[in-house]
Amino acid sequence: MISYALRKIGYALLTLYGVVTVVFLLFYLLPGDPAQMMMGQNESADQLAIVKHKYGFDQSIGTQYLYFLNDLSPLSFHSTKTSDFTYDDGLKYTSVALLTIGNIRTVLKFPYLRQSFQKTGKNVSTVIGETLPNTMILAVAAISVALVLGLFLGVISALYRDGWLDKFIQVVSTMGMSVPSFFSAILFAFLFGYVLHEFTGLKMSGSLYEMDDYGEAMHLQWRNLILPAIVLGIRPLAVIAQLMRNSLLEVMSQEYITTAYAKGLTTLQVIKRHAFKNALNPVVTAVSGWFASMLAGAVFVEYIFNWNGLGKEIVEALNTLDLPIITGAVLVIATLFIIINIFVDVIYVWLDPRVKLD
Repeated sequence: MISYALRKIGYALLTLYGVVTVVFLLFYLLPGDPAQMMMGQNESADQLAIVKHKYGFDQSIGTQYLYFLNDLSPLSFHSTKTSDFTYDDGLKYTSVALLTIGNIRTVLKFPYLRQSFQKTGKNVSTVIGETLPNTMILAVAAISVALVLGLFLGVISALYRDGWLDKFIQVVSTMGMSVPSFFSAILFAFLFGYVLHEFTGLKMSGSLYEMDDYGEAMHLQWRNLILPAIVLGIRPLAVIAQLMRNSLLEVMSQEYITTAYAKGLTTLQVIKRHAFKNALNPVVTAVSGWFASMLAGAVFVEYIFNWNGLGKEIVEALNTLDLPIITGAVLVIATLFIIINIFVDVIYVWLDPRVKLD
């Protein structure tokens, strides 16, 4: 178990290093001057020079890459000379000094994602910390809807195999997988938030917290979660229903299921005690992949429903070329994706003892 965990952590670190490198190459080698993006139209030559020196933009690409890695690494190295870029003045992040050799000080800190180009003086980690919880809530709600309804429909479809109910569920599932999320979002927002507003009480757009009519306080609005969660959960729901049906049919054809029937158990008892749990392995794989992808795939859904999450923040950052927020969001999503995959590997063992971590 320990060797497996260490091996997975090693793979995760290598994967994250690859993601960091690709993100740096994609965004920091783009045409344009990051300093001008930060200054806007009011820059002067002296101001640009100051900003470039402050953020290291006046250095070579290789040096900027090393600065980038140094900011992201929990264990980083800094110069004790105040004139050097890597001098730790205590303003960028809080750190704990570990060792000083000559002019190099080694410190321990949280990964530093730098500052937003457009939100002057605001750290990217602060922006992500304000928006990621809303996206997580939306993703959890969407995957919960998909999981509950998908498993139910998958079991029903398997029980009535090749019947009209099975065929109807298959058609609906295929349609659910085929319809893009942004189209479903527009359709649901218009239909349930505008046309049927008097009956549903739902709005076309809104976030988890909204200001009251007097502009005095923020109030929790759970109803605003309903439409985006359903829209975001449609595609994984369709996939889960299909996978559960096929997996359950395969499990039901095994010899131990025949033995369970021979003992006098009913079909529902067989499914509940033996088949259901063993049929969940492919579903767990799908759920883990969809949940991780929802953190990135919620971009259009959040933007259409005006949900103040990380996806909406990414769209706004793309419109304004706010590169630190884009890179920070990509790195956070990649990290969560890796953590979820490791967690799923452990769940496999609980679902099926025949699966060994080694």
